[in-house]
Amino acid sequence: MSEQTLVIIKPDGLARRLIGRIIQRFEDKQLQISQIKKTTLTKAQLYEHYKHLIEQSFFPRLLDYMLEGPVILMVIEGENAVLQTRKIVGVTDPMEAEMGSLRGDYGINKTRNLIHASDSVASADEEIARFFG
Repeated sequence: MSEQTLVIIKPDGLARRLIGRIIQRFEDKQLQISQIKKTTLTKAQLYEHYKHLIEQSFFPRLLDYMLEGPVILMVIEGENAVLQTRKIVGVTDPMEAEMGSLRGDYGINKTRNLIHASDSVASADEEIARFFG
């Protein structure tokens, strides 16, 4: 079933020049990038996007990290795009992520984990609307 999902390549992905390698992984799985833009997120956008994490002790570090520089926002489409993208990305903690996943191969730690991917179709719809209108 064709779906859309949101992917954010976080500031360390840009700083480390991993954009091409990251995009290639999605394209290798026949997923299409239907929208893409480079932007610097605002505090207000980050508070909205991470509202479910605001009370967590690590939130200030996450906020500082996401404000370090620009990000790449992408809408990815394809069959089972949410699940396929989550498998490509890997689990949140790069130390627990499988080698071969983006986080397993390139993630540094649980905060500097390179990439965000929507966790469900409902989240994807909400996140795409937030960042692409």
